[in-house]
Amino acid sequence: MMTIDLHIHSKDCSDGNLTVEELVKEAKKRNVEFMSITDHDSIDCQEKAMALARKNGIRYVYGVELNVTFSHPRYREGRSIALDFLGYQFDVENGELKEKLRKIAQYREERAVKILDKVNAVFEKEGIAKLTRKDLRKIRDSVDGVLGRPHIASYLVRKGIVRTRQEAFDRYLVKCNVPHYPLYVEEASRLVRDAGGIIVLAHPNDPHGTSLVKLTKSLHEQTAIIEKSILEYIDGVECWHSRNDALTTNHYVKFAKKHGLIMTGGSDCHQKPILMGTVKIPEHVVKQFS
Repeated sequence: MMTIDLHIHSKDCSDGNLTVEELVKEAKKRNVEFMSITDHDSIDCQEKAMALARKNGIRYVYGVELNVTFSHPRYREGRSIALDFLGYQFDVENGELKEKLRKIAQYREERAVKILDKVNAVFEKEGIAKLTRKDLRKIRDSVDGVLGRPHIASYLVRKGIVRTRQEAFDRYLVKCNVPHYPLYVEEASRLVRDAGGIIVLAHPNDPHGTSLVKLTKSLHEQTAIIEKSILEYIDGVECWHSRNDALTTNHYVKFAKKHGLIMTGGSDCHQKPILMGTVKIPEHVVKQFS
């Protein structure tokens, strides 16, 4: 059976734990034959990844993961949640896409400063020494790709303020959060499609991630939401994922077939631990990519 993984994150341009070179080397070792590195809001590593994959005899498709702000009037009193969408096969030189991702990256830096300000306010109440601009520089220096809350969490662990990254989120980073760049599904879809790509709803029922679970745990309600508010903006859905159970996969495969959607899958590997290539994805997924 062919080994496929279309959802991987790198250290160079995202919050993974391995560089692009290391990822491709590991993919080769694991007999991955078709892959995509889908870094968060960044396509800076795509041409490098394509070249390395080709050199190692691995078929590669350009990828990106976009974080989108979404709301539905029937859930959470209309308050927004975040959803992730995967873009594939786009033109990496598309000017509008590159400019939007540049703005998002700049906003991430500003967001990080605001989050640290909120964390410091909590530290002051708890009698913990505040983080300084020097600390922020150290956090930035630890980031090869896009700065985000996971990097702040890791730094709090290194400082000995918390024992684990999960504790950092539970005690500080959830309540001290600042909203992501306000990218909406309509714009995300237009950006990817105008760049010649396809757009896929990522891990719609991920119990521990950015997904429709934040609105409802009912698979039937999730797909009803997609039909009403998302369907016209997507070309596919991620049916196979490392945190899917069989019920979720079967439900979304059936849903994709009903609406003629592309079906994709991946490990969502950040290499903590290395999950790349461990999700069993049927070979017919490859045939959907020209």
